[in-house]
Amino acid sequence: MRQLAIITVGFLLLLTISTNNGAGLNLRHTYLFKSYTDTTEFWQHYKGLDKFYSDKKLGSFVEGEKTFFRLFAPSATLVKLCVFQKVNDKNSKDYYMIRDEQGVWELKLDGDFSGRFYGYKVYHKGDDFTNPSIPVCVDPYSKAVATFTTYMNPRKSIVVKENNYDWEGDQWIQRDWRDLIIYEMHVRDLTAHKSSTAKKPGTYQGLIEKGTKGGLEYIKNLGVNTVELLPTQDFGYCELPYRDSLSGKFNTWNPHERNHWGYMTGAFFAPASYYSEDWKSFKWNKWMGSTGKQVTDYKDMVKAFHKAGIGVVMDVVYNHLSEYEIGNLKQIDKEYYFRLDEKGHYIAESYCGNDLKTERPMVRRLIIESLIYWMKEYHVDGFRFDLGKLIDWKTVEEIATELRKVNPKVVIVCEPWGGGYDPNGFSRRNWGAWNDQIRNGIKGENPYNGLGWVFGHWYGNNSPQRIKSYVNGTLMRDSFGLFVQKEHSVNYLESHDGYTLGDFIRVGTKEVDPHKVIKDIDKNVKLTPHQLKINKLAALFLFTSQGITMIHSGQEFARSKVIPYNLTVKDTNKGRIDHNAYDKDNETNYLNFKHAEINKDLLDYYKGLIGLRKKYDSFRHADYEDITFYEHPNSKFGLGYVINYGEETFVVLFNADPHQSLEFPLPEGAWDVLVDKDSAGTKTRYVTGGKVILEPVTGAVLRLK
Repeated sequence: MRQLAIITVGFLLLLTISTNNGAGLNLRHTYLFKSYTDTTEFWQHYKGLDKFYSDKKLGSFVEGEKTFFRLFAPSATLVKLCVFQKVNDKNSKDYYMIRDEQGVWELKLDGDFSGRFYGYKVYHKGDDFTNPSIPVCVDPYSKAVATFTTYMNPRKSIVVKENNYDWEGDQWIQRDWRDLIIYEMHVRDLTAHKSSTAKKPGTYQGLIEKGTKGGLEYIKNLGVNTVELLPTQDFGYCELPYRDSLSGKFNTWNPHERNHWGYMTGAFFAPASYYSEDWKSFKWNKWMGSTGKQVTDYKDMVKAFHKAGIGVVMDVVYNHLSEYEIGNLKQIDKEYYFRLDEKGHYIAESYCGNDLKTERPMVRRLIIESLIYWMKEYHVDGFRFDLGKLIDWKTVEEIATELRKVNPKVVIVCEPWGGGYDPNGFSRRNWGAWNDQIRNGIKGENPYNGLGWVFGHWYGNNSPQRIKSYVNGTLMRDSFGLFVQKEHSVNYLESHDGYTLGDFIRVGTKEVDPHKVIKDIDKNVKLTPHQLKINKLAALFLFTSQGITMIHSGQEFARSKVIPYNLTVKDTNKGRIDHNAYDKDNETNYLNFKHAEINKDLLDYYKGLIGLRKKYDSFRHADYEDITFYEHPNSKFGLGYVINYGEETFVVLFNADPHQSLEFPLPEGAWDVLVDKDSAGTKTRYVTGGKVILEPVTGAVLRLK
């Protein structure tokens, strides 16, 4: 058998500790240090950890004139609390903690420690408790975290006094899921570009400044009613040195040495501190978050969005833990918190280095309690779960149950993949899920040989019947459907992943070569007439389909993600269109509002479609039986349908044929044209009857007069 132990012969070391803990307790404990001698012993220990469970309040908290510290780590043999006066202190005042029978290490200290920095040194079998290299671990229940901006992101927890913020009567924004129009966005990207004119660019506060071109005012003017924030729980900001190794890994993939999107969560209760720093660009080897003002800044942001009538959904990552931080759950209790194989190696179906063992009772508790904390303490309206399929079904079910006890209208959606693909499984558990069928069917899977319907192609198993299914919410009543209810279908054509829709169309039409260097970014972003038509047709289909609607920031003006040619970073792709910009805290990701003006025609079209969807219930609440389709006899890319919902009657028409105009007969009556190839909105452009002729790659919406 493979030896897991540092030594092959087990030994006993009896350590007797007699100390005054500063808590009025005189402790005397005997600790057993013994390495695992083989995989069998390890595996028995690993499987037996499920028996540990505690209802005790965890983390640090102040009650009266005392401060409590509690950490769940059942595999640990010794834990020390380390308290620091200043964030950059190397020396700490240490206290030995007491372990209860359920694996909780705890300590009560006299005094209010609010604002103090702390962490834990956690020792396991085989560890030398005199070893100075044992890292200080951040508290998994930290309400605020200070981070040193260098590789491995050393951090310290901060004691936070809770429930001391004036919400001014703010409550959750509770909407029917069918009414959601989601704007997926990155906190920093909305104001970091100089064109946004924000005084505090790239921050929570900059996002809600008044009188700027970017941020909240831009979002409100666009008309969406919900924002989905890319990860804002504290995360690992730095990756490994490029072309260098650290902790057994060699960085060949990230010359920027950064994690911009944030899908490496390191503290589930704490807001990301970078977005509270007034830095124009990231500063290396600095402490950030040490003031704790990120807590108030985040609440100010949510309150401002709510005052504008806009809900806030958080993108959360519970399938894996940050791979680029020292002093986290790996060092606290690897055996309890992670999925391991029989040799003690991490299982990584997330492809992110380690997968959390969500089926463990105390991991499930951590997940649910952190979600409820964001709901109660930060008034967050919902969550989007990254790689949701890696969360076990029992946890998925309990998340839905417990969160709805707090807010019955809470938004719960996910990526329905990760070690499998099962949107129906989530729908049956009353979760929403991203609908890649509509994404791949309408846009296509890739812009090279996988073009979709708006290009006049049938990618994969796409068909007219599937196109109709997307209109109805991709319901299970169609044999190839995905969802039990249409409001579980998150309809989208662009997200943070992959090419933007604008770039997908630029490449798909072969009008832009993704392998060529682009030096004139303004010229590249300007849509050609053909690109504009495809963008409009795709948007029209998206906003008239039943289900939840989601767009990604900048989609409304065909944003292009070109890596700036003048970067000093040694990126061999500089000047080219990027399809995986997770690592770029620069103008690749920042929204350039000059480009919104360049493509104002498309921006206005999106605004009009958003207004149309918000005003008329037919595009959100119509039932399956309310929609009647008719196909065009001369082209398989011609499609129309009539919606009869309540007192409203609409005709929606599409001509995705790239080669010919198509004539569509209209039901009897006079029809107000609200959307055509040029404009979209709620105002009548002109009145017609009898028939409509659509040019190639155009659509229309008509309302019975």
